[in-house]
This record gives sequence, structure tokens and C-alpha cells, in this order.
Amino acid sequence: MKASKQIALVAHDAKKAELIHWVQANAAALGRHSFWATGTTGKRIQEACPDFVVRPLKSGPLGGDQQIGAKIAEGEIDILIFFTDAMSPHPHDADVRALTRLSTLYNVAMATNRTTADFLIASPLFSEAYEAPTGGGDGTPGT
Repeated sequence: MKASKQIALVAHDAKKAELIHWVQANAAALGRHSFWATGTTGKRIQEACPDFVVRPLKSGPLGGDQQIGAKIAEGEIDILIFFTDAMSPHPHDADVRALTRLSTLYNVAMATNRTTADFLIASPLFSEAYEAPTGGGDGTPGT
């Protein structure tokens, strides 16, 4: 993985404002990276942070989560920031579980809340080249 990361930004409705605030508060650290986002999340981030280029996908429940998953499987996403709402049921919950599974399987760094996202971007590896081990959540050893 290159020093400039491909980052997917996703948030459940109740967490969109929190993700936007996090992006704004961390604009300096995030600025050199590239972004993908599900529909409404991407649109709202782009409106709040016009200097960021966010490539929008479909809305999560309309296939956006699956589009992010496909990008993970193709090696096009390095980091997934997905602020989840753990207190509400979601009709596309199976897609959310699939994203977690794919992130684990392909060794994609994943944050589901602000604290974890803060730790991720504070890591020296966030802005350096990094060779992720192959293996992953499937039980095979990494190389």
C-alpha cells in the first residue's frame, strides 16, 4: 500500500454528522489521501469539505456498501472508516456484516467509531508506505 491511501468513508444516518465533524477536524492529516464514499455520506462530506475530492458511490442500502466491498476485494481500498449506529436496526445489515468480513479477510484497516479512527490516523503507518500481509481473517498465515 502506498503512502497515499485509498480511504472509504461510510456512516449510518445517525452517525453522518459525527463522521463529517471528524473529517473536518482531521483535514490536515486526511488531505493527501483519496476518498470513496457511499451516496449521502459522500455528498454531505463534499458539501462540508469542498477541498476534498470524494468519489461517490450509491447509497448504502441501494448497493453502495456492496460497491465498497467489491473495491476492498479488488485491492482498491486501504482503509475503511465506517461510523456505525449500533443502537438501531438497519435493513441492509447483511451488507454491513459483509464489509466487516471483507475488511478482515483482506487486511483492510477498519474503524467503526471515532476513537478507533483517531488511533488509525495517529499511526505513523497512516502516511507511510505499508506492505499489508496477505493472509487475513481466513486463517491462512500472512506473508
